[in-house]
Amino acid sequence: MVASPPADAVSGQKVGENPEVARLSHGRLWGRGFRRLGPVSRSGRVQRGLLLTGAPPATVVVSTQRGGIPPPPSSLLGVPAGEAPGPRWGMEEGKMDENEWGYHGEGNKSLVVAHAQRCVVLRFLKFPPNRKKTSEEIFQHLQNIVDFGKNVMKEFLGENYVHCGEVVQLPLEFVKQLCLKIQSERPESRCDKDLDTLSGYAMCLPNLTRLQTYCFAEHRPILCVEIKPKCGFIPFSSDVTHEMKHKVCRYCMHQHLKVATGKWKQISKYCPLDLYSGNKQRMHFALKSLLQEAQNNLKIFKNGELIYGCKDARSPVADWSELAHHLKPFFFPSNGLTSGPHCTRAVIRELVHVITRALLSSSDKGRAGALRLGPGPRGPRVCEASPFSRSLHCQGKNTPERSGLPKGCLLYKTLQVQMLDLLDIEGLYPLYNRVEQYLEEFPEERKTLQIDGPYDEAFYQKLLDLSTEDDGTVAFALTKVQQYRVAMTAKDCSIMIALSPCLQDASSDHRPVIPSSRSRFAFSVSVLDLDLKPYESIPHQYKLDSKIVNYYSKTVHAKDNAMMSTRFKESEDCTLVLHKV
Repeated sequence: MVASPPADAVSGQKVGENPEVARLSHGRLWGRGFRRLGPVSRSGRVQRGLLLTGAPPATVVVSTQRGGIPPPPSSLLGVPAGEAPGPRWGMEEGKMDENEWGYHGEGNKSLVVAHAQRCVVLRFLKFPPNRKKTSEEIFQHLQNIVDFGKNVMKEFLGENYVHCGEVVQLPLEFVKQLCLKIQSERPESRCDKDLDTLSGYAMCLPNLTRLQTYCFAEHRPILCVEIKPKCGFIPFSSDVTHEMKHKVCRYCMHQHLKVATGKWKQISKYCPLDLYSGNKQRMHFALKSLLQEAQNNLKIFKNGELIYGCKDARSPVADWSELAHHLKPFFFPSNGLTSGPHCTRAVIRELVHVITRALLSSSDKGRAGALRLGPGPRGPRVCEASPFSRSLHCQGKNTPERSGLPKGCLLYKTLQVQMLDLLDIEGLYPLYNRVEQYLEEFPEERKTLQIDGPYDEAFYQKLLDLSTEDDGTVAFALTKVQQYRVAMTAKDCSIMIALSPCLQDASSDHRPVIPSSRSRFAFSVSVLDLDLKPYESIPHQYKLDSKIVNYYSKTVHAKDNAMMSTRFKESEDCTLVLHKV
């Protein structure tokens, strides 16, 4: 059930905490100066340890005295939802300190700051300057993100991989000062939207650049690789009208349009189908391609600080020697060299091998198998535009196909969820129009159709209907639309791989370990960016899909055909003709 906005939360029985919330509060992940509170009653009073029957409570956070550690939840004090903490609540001696938080990164819709000491981040929503939302709308938006992660994506991908966090409320003055502090660190291309400084609501999440087994930052070095793998299959739907989409993956086609419009300087050699193949040779090539041209698909953090990644087209060319310098403490080259190109190549090779092992590691938890989509993609297993495939083709060799991803690994589970896109956008768009027509006639039904939530168990169960035979009903159309939204979410998620060299006395540690040529690494694999894609974005996706395919077909594919024609013509010109004498 979706939590009600703060003023509407009701109270009555003993407060129960889910394990995620309990870990956040008992594990002392809260930074200095704020803490999680008890539930808020409909009248606005915080109940200490008690909750009357009804909707789940809102989570509220207020200041604590500087340097203090929050007591257990049963003894927490609180303030009414929507009311800023102040002297009335005993907060006059302390406040949250914006200097303890630093800019961590941002996407199109949210911005993240990280605490300097504790393994926790705050995620704020962003909006265009002329678009304002009420505090209640922002609270519900964030709560929907939490509920979707908990009730849907955690079921598909597994509780070991998905970290849902919780909604918190912060002092408005802290948020304003924090916004001013980090403004200079934001990429210029992202400053078209402003951080929400009016509601005070944010999401509190574990810092996934750290190992997900400790609450505080460890003194040992931590390396984290963030990968946005994108869509790992070629459409298999019979609704696809562009033949090119059955041969070349979406990512490879989109690269050409992005370079043409100035989004990026050059085309990446990365192809998602190589990474998702499970074949180590293809996976290694894909990861090296990401390291060569990271764009926004790869970032590397060292002790929580970004050391490698591309912000936009103005970013400098990737410097492997500088990256190798950062990585030497983690991967001392086995050939004993301490500098030079041989050292750089050896370090990069070690990194690629370790990342591959982490991506293929398995966890048996999660219900992605309930989708029953089969062992893998039904369409082509090799993208014709992949530089890896093209290189082998020129050598007269066939591209090795999938070796098969382990069913428990995150890549396999992510691919299964991506394949909920059963009809492709071409087959989905008419169904979207059917739902739209119904909503125009019966606008009051939007809530019943769960388009904007709640994202609960009932929502999840409807996603398991994989039938593709259209019976002409709104129910069928809605199911396919919701499946498409979930699939698009999985296509745009990020995978976080945190690595830390094992200590000599770590033999009693039960965490998973990856060996390298010179050391062993404790590691954790997590997934983030799991916000459900908006229903309203479907028309944009339909237009974008057509734009990508048309550009690729008219420019790149036409150019390839012209080159082939020229080669054929040259071979004709060189033909020796024998005449009978």
